[in-house]
Amino acid sequence: MSERVARLPTAESGSFDWLIVGAGFAGSVLAERIASQRGEKVLVIDRREHIAGNAYDHLDAAGVLIHRYGPHIFHTNSEQIFAYLSNFTAWRFYEHRVLAQVRSPRTGEDMLVPMPINLDTVNRLYGLSLTEDEVEGWMASRAERVETVRTSEDVVVGKVGRELYELFFRGYTRKQWALDPSELDRSVTARVPTRTNRDDRYFTDCFQFMPRDGYTAMFRKILAHPNVTVRTGMDFREARKRFSFRRLIWTGPVDEYFGFRFGKLPYRSLTFRHETLDREWALPTGTVNHPAESTPFTRVSEYKWMTGQQHPKTSVTYEFPSAEGDPYYPIPRPENAALYKRYEALADAERDTWFVGRLATYRYYNMDQVVGQALATFERIQKAVPQEAANDDAARVKRAGA
Repeated sequence: MSERVARLPTAESGSFDWLIVGAGFAGSVLAERIASQRGEKVLVIDRREHIAGNAYDHLDAAGVLIHRYGPHIFHTNSEQIFAYLSNFTAWRFYEHRVLAQVRSPRTGEDMLVPMPINLDTVNRLYGLSLTEDEVEGWMASRAERVETVRTSEDVVVGKVGRELYELFFRGYTRKQWALDPSELDRSVTARVPTRTNRDDRYFTDCFQFMPRDGYTAMFRKILAHPNVTVRTGMDFREARKRFSFRRLIWTGPVDEYFGFRFGKLPYRSLTFRHETLDREWALPTGTVNHPAESTPFTRVSEYKWMTGQQHPKTSVTYEFPSAEGDPYYPIPRPENAALYKRYEALADAERDTWFVGRLATYRYYNMDQVVGQALATFERIQKAVPQEAANDDAARVKRAGA
């Protein structure tokens, strides 16, 4: 069932100025901007039965608000992006914290310590009482000299040495990517900082909040403009048969759009195991990472930390990396980047079509980055397609087989 409307009868058709494929952040933000700022008619479709993309949240059978596709924590340093989304939601302040379950090098026992690695992580693991100034020297004494930093392994061993790399990064990365860190681009682990202070926040952005009523509620408001029509459970092929439209915004996989002409772009996927527990709390914080390769899942998260919901029960989600399933993470290797460049050339040449979002541009983006990309794309549309021309141009109409 659609989030906003019931499924269409098969005979329905219509004409729109824009077709937007994908009702996640990229598609929804662009739909709202085009509808509200240009006064044009927009059809948003999504092959899934819901809006909000991977940020979709809902009440489970116990009445606990969960994220179907794993925890989504909003954070940004952009005042513009935060202000834009604030038009559609009130916020709940939330700073995410993560613990990692690792084996102590000193005792051999499992411990929960802060992640990213900070002063407390080192002191607890090794039974030390280092200060901020001392821990920097301690890490430097263990770091390995890397002449040229190319891989994810280089990044970590060059900062904290081999032992902490093995404890926190190697197993987790091998599970997540099915590749050793020595085979992955440096960008993968460069995103995770190492701190010499006691700051145990996972993110340090200026704006760290969760939508007060959840992501799906926020998306409903983003898409509520009268010029926007939303159809879920509908793919691009069906939409082309049933509707006419002048211009297209594609937020799905770019290789799929071109019929996998050069082969499939490689992704890693995830499967999720959701569990409801008959107790108020399950974890000591929002997420616990499990870096050891002997544990099949990478992390477990508890949503009530994030949402602030009060409920006598709690729900948690275990994440299992997978080679098959929905595309989540582009695999950062040179040959994959080269393959994407071939698709990018096709995309650049496609008339009256914009490719937006992580799947359409084969890049991993945080949520705020996708919103920023969508807002920037709208400004480019404003310059490339003057409103008068858009409203007068009836010649360029896309239909089935176009």
